Amino acid sequence: MGIAISKLWLVVMEVIFKIIRQQQNSSPIVQNYHLDVEGGNTILDCLNLIKWEQDGTLAFRKNCRNTICGSCAMRINGRSALACKENVGSEIAKLEQTVITGSHTNGIPEIIIAPLGNMPLIKDLVVDMSSFWNNLEAVAPYVSTAGRNIPEREFLQTPQERSRLDETGNCIMCGACYSECNAREVDPNFVGPHALAKAYRMVADSRDHKTESRLEEYNEGTKGVWGCTRCFYCNSVCPMEVAPLDQITKIKQEILDRKQASDSRSIRHRKVLIDLVKEGGWIDERQFGLQVVGNYFKDLKGLLSLAPLGLRMIARGKFPLSFEPSEGTQQVRSLIEAVKQEEKKLQGVRE
Repeated sequence: MGIAISKLWLVVMEVIFKIIRQQQNSSPIVQNYHLDVEGGNTILDCLNLIKWEQDGTLAFRKNCRNTICGSCAMRINGRSALACKENVGSEIAKLEQTVITGSHTNGIPEIIIAPLGNMPLIKDLVVDMSSFWNNLEAVAPYVSTAGRNIPEREFLQTPQERSRLDETGNCIMCGACYSECNAREVDPNFVGPHALAKAYRMVADSRDHKTESRLEEYNEGTKGVWGCTRCFYCNSVCPMEVAPLDQITKIKQEILDRKQASDSRSIRHRKVLIDLVKEGGWIDERQFGLQVVGNYFKDLKGLLSLAPLGLRMIARGKFPLSFEPSEGTQQVRSLIEAVKQEEKKLQGVRE
C-alpha cells in the first residue's frame, strides 16, 4: 500500500472536485471542477488552483499551509480534516478501499469538499465559528489569577507535571472535532470536545488554583463532560492527536474520585455500571435502572418514570426474573481491581 500511494504522488491525473457551495439563506449546490494534479498535491493546493485559475468567487479559509494554524479545516470526503494536510493521492487510495456511491465519474476519481458541521455557514467553505470560540471561553481556559501572580522566581514544574499538558497543548483550534461532534449536534448546551480538552489542561496544570471549582462547573448537567456521547469521532478526526475524548474521560475520573453515587444521575450511571459488572460480570439491568434512575429507591419521581417501561417489559415477557452471573466473573473482578491499583499508583506519581 505504501508503494502504491507513493506512486500516486508522482502521477499526474484528472480529478473532479465536487464542492458544496452555498450563500447565506440559500440552498446548497454542488459545483464540479476538473483539475489535472499530482497525487502529492494537497487539497489546499487544489483549492488554490481552482480559485486562481477557474473560479475566483470560491470562498475558503487558509493561512500557514503547514498544519499549524488550523484555518483550512473543512469536510473532505465526509470527514473533517485540514486541507493543507490531506493530499490527492491519499484521498484516492481511501476511495479505492471503500465503496462510496459517486466516488468516480466515467473512471475519473471524485473528491467531495464541504464546509465544517455544527456551525452556521457564511459562504461556501467558510463557517461562522462564534459558538466554537464562545464555548472555549466558557470553560475559562487560562491559568487562574492566583497562578498568574508574578512570583519572586519563575514558575517551576517537574518534567512529570509538564508532561501532563503535552497532548492538550498540541491543539491548534481547527474545529475538526467540534464539526464531527454528535453531542453538539443534538445539544446546543454542550460546550464541545475542543473546550473540554482545553479544560483538562487547566485541571492538570500544577500552577492553577481553581481545580475544585472547575470540576464543579464541568460536572454541571450536559453542557460539561456528561454531555459527551463517547462516539470517538473527535479522536478519529483530530489532526494533532489531542485525543479530546481521552481528556474528557480524565475529567470524568477526577470528578468521580471526588463524588458519591448519590450526588447525581450521571455519577451513579458510571459508578453503578462498574459495581454491577464487578459483581456479576455483566450488568443486571433490573438493578441498574433502580439504582441509577431510582437512586436506590430514594427518587420517587425517577422510580415512577420507570414504571411504564417495566410494565411493557413484563407484558411482553422480557423482564428477567433472575440474574445469572457470567462465566469468568472472578477474572472480571481481578481486572477491575488491577486497574484501580494502577490508577492509585499513577495518582501517587502525580502527587
